[in-house]
Amino acid sequence: MKIRVRFAPSPTGPLHIGGARSALFNYLWARKNKGTFIVRSEDTDLERSSRESEHNILEALRWLNIQWDEGIEVGGEHGPYRQTDRLELYREYTDKLLASGHAYYCYCTEDELEQERQALTAKGETPRYLGKCRQLSAEQRAALELEGRKPVVRFRVPDGQAIHIPDQVRGDVVFESNGIGDYVIVKSDGIPTYNFAVVVDDISMAITHVIRGEEHLSNTPRQVLIYEALGSPTPKFAHISLILNTEGGKMSKRDGDTAVIDYQQKGYLPEAIVNFIALLGWAPSGEEEFYTLDELTNVFSLDRVSKSPAVFDRHKLDYINTHYIKESSAERLAELALPYIDELGILPYEERSAEQQQWLISFINAISEKISHLSEVKDFIHYFHGDIPLEPEGEALEVLKGEQVPSVLASFREKVQGTELLSGETVKVLLKQMTKELKLGGKFVYMPVRVALTGQMHGPELYDIIPLLGLKNVLGRIAVTEARYLS
Repeated sequence: MKIRVRFAPSPTGPLHIGGARSALFNYLWARKNKGTFIVRSEDTDLERSSRESEHNILEALRWLNIQWDEGIEVGGEHGPYRQTDRLELYREYTDKLLASGHAYYCYCTEDELEQERQALTAKGETPRYLGKCRQLSAEQRAALELEGRKPVVRFRVPDGQAIHIPDQVRGDVVFESNGIGDYVIVKSDGIPTYNFAVVVDDISMAITHVIRGEEHLSNTPRQVLIYEALGSPTPKFAHISLILNTEGGKMSKRDGDTAVIDYQQKGYLPEAIVNFIALLGWAPSGEEEFYTLDELTNVFSLDRVSKSPAVFDRHKLDYINTHYIKESSAERLAELALPYIDELGILPYEERSAEQQQWLISFINAISEKISHLSEVKDFIHYFHGDIPLEPEGEALEVLKGEQVPSVLASFREKVQGTELLSGETVKVLLKQMTKELKLGGKFVYMPVRVALTGQMHGPELYDIIPLLGLKNVLGRIAVTEARYLS
């Protein structure tokens, strides 16, 4: 049996982290087993679905390098791959269920259904549909239609059946059919509901494994009953755990960024996101924590997917992203950092000179070990650009009050003016020369220079800052400091 899996998002918004994880697990399972990974669109929520959201979801998958073999924009012999293009197929399957007696037309109004729900609740029973329209005759149906009622189609749930779901993550899960009630599979406008459409899609696309979030587990007995009624084999299910925030609640927008695009826009690397979400609910057998997509393909297995909820730890994500930033070339990081630098109006986004490009690469080299995502480059640009330093405060301001500071800055100005080429090595040499000539400890030389140039006591190395600032800006910053604090 060739393994066929699918990722079937509803295009009602961006691709969220939970959806990305489901897509990744399906992708890895298919690649591990030389199977087929399908992406299709569950777009029957006509009011909320949009092609724009569908496009954004696909672009997010591509950014993560999760490529699909069959489906939207790729094609395949099991299409079409949007549910709104498959309505005729759903009608065929609806007719089969109606003809076999596994489904029937229901004409109950919302008011009647609400009264039934309230009555069951008052008895302490689970609200469910009790089958009022199960046995309607042709004459009764015709009379109801004359009243202008448009029927839905309900699935006839068998009484007294234990529905067993052998789940590859959770083991044998059992539901009792008596607690379900006959449920709608086609709405009055002819649009199929999720539980029906997803089964028809999985049958017609020969899906062998359904790997999805735990929130779908409660839908599974309804789907299993439809498989059985249609005489189709049931795929193997694997319901992966919820993703919780660090407080133990379900992830929501209140917790901050929940969509893949949020992290893309902040300058996280796609390989870091993939590595991070792979570890949300799946544990490798060894101690290794950094995995490329190809490496994940080799080691992934469903038997190491946890039943316990996963915790979305932003600090862990930053840690992983920092690793991949350090592993990346400065040239690649420079290109990825450009949008954030462009916001500051410092470098042209396009048509940069060779000198400007080299400045950018050197800037990235200087800070790459200090950032956890690329949008943070904006927090460091002030060290390296412009002729006015930040205003020192607190301890930094106290540094400038040292009695040796005027002579240190005067010596520094003389040294940099006398240096033909300001490079990291020449800066190291001249700073060491100053400590010897002034007969001062390094702290009493380096710190005043740092505060004079940056307004801060900590940050990137001086031998990185000074060459990138350039002689003009270095002299300008020294002059500003002397005028403000030493005059």
